[in-house]
Amino acid sequence: MTDTSYDTDTEAEIDAEPDHDGGVSIANPAIGDDAIDRVGTLLEDGTLADGPVVRTFEEEFAAYCDTDRAVATSNGTTALHAALEALGVEDGDAVVTSPFSFVASANAIRLAGGKPVFADVDPETYALDPGAVEAVLQEREDVVGILPVHLYGLPAEMPTLCDLADDHDLFVLEDACQAHGAEIEGDRVGSFGDAACFSFYPTKNMTTGEGGAITTDRDDVADRIEQYVNHGRGETGTGGYDHVSLGHNYRLTSPAAAIGRHQLERLPEFNDARRENAAYYDEHLAELPVETPTEPAGYRHVYHQYTIRADDRDALAATLEDRGIDTAVYYETPIHRQPAYEGVSTAAPRFPEAERAAETVLSLPVHPALSAGDRRTVVEAIHDHYT
Repeated sequence: MTDTSYDTDTEAEIDAEPDHDGGVSIANPAIGDDAIDRVGTLLEDGTLADGPVVRTFEEEFAAYCDTDRAVATSNGTTALHAALEALGVEDGDAVVTSPFSFVASANAIRLAGGKPVFADVDPETYALDPGAVEAVLQEREDVVGILPVHLYGLPAEMPTLCDLADDHDLFVLEDACQAHGAEIEGDRVGSFGDAACFSFYPTKNMTTGEGGAITTDRDDVADRIEQYVNHGRGETGTGGYDHVSLGHNYRLTSPAAAIGRHQLERLPEFNDARRENAAYYDEHLAELPVETPTEPAGYRHVYHQYTIRADDRDALAATLEDRGIDTAVYYETPIHRQPAYEGVSTAAPRFPEAERAAETVLSLPVHPALSAGDRRTVVEAIHDHYT
């Protein structure tokens, strides 16, 4: 490739490229030596299960999200399930959510006994379209809550969705599993709804290995969640074996919390790196026939994924694969088209925007470990594909 008009990396940045096998990975979790040392100390002490380190992590994560409480869980899916149980979802209750998300968003509603009712997404943000949600609420009387998904690291339109919920006396549960640190007008996700759920899977903006958390300003919800994730235990002074309600073992381990504390310290650094990589792509893909991500005014995208649209998505992905560049499609099949959702209640037979997104989206490597050379390699390959 001789055209380097889009190559603005400095020589120092290029010299700093890490050694790798020539490929560019879609994800590369960064677990530092300090986190490893903290886990080693716990292993030596025998502090393995839930304990004081988890409580400290919960306090620090709540402070980061500017909420009163946080409850750690074993993963993002258990966070969603526990939160829905605590919010009082009962058999047959309908909860409006997105058909364009990881399946856990809808699965958790079903696991809690509810019915996921889908509304279409905004084609620019891939998040729930408030107009589509309002149309569902006008048609149904069984809806008890809204579960918006902050997909790819961009917040859903929370002010409007929360207003809709207030008008219809519904709860709002944010699925923030891909959006740690994302903001609207300076307020972080996790602080808008009645509760919010986060995942700490290895590919997320911060990780605990596996893990999750629920944030809330509602003491009643937090108390119920704490009970639910710990076998329904109450505080009755009987040695911890009074089980006052039905629950699960959804607890986070102390070693995972130790990793999470270190990752939380580095989260601003990680998010800044993702945003820098995204800005590079925005600039150098601007003239190509692909649609780059949007960031509405007042919103702060944290780019869990950098997701473009391309009409020839599969051909472009094949070109990048040939050049050793990992890509991914999140998500190739909308939830309402999944075999497990045949016959599950929806608000419409089709969701055109979700279905079009599934046919055209492609996520590029954007993780913090991406080198200047890596991202230049990605841009070169896409330019070559279209020239």
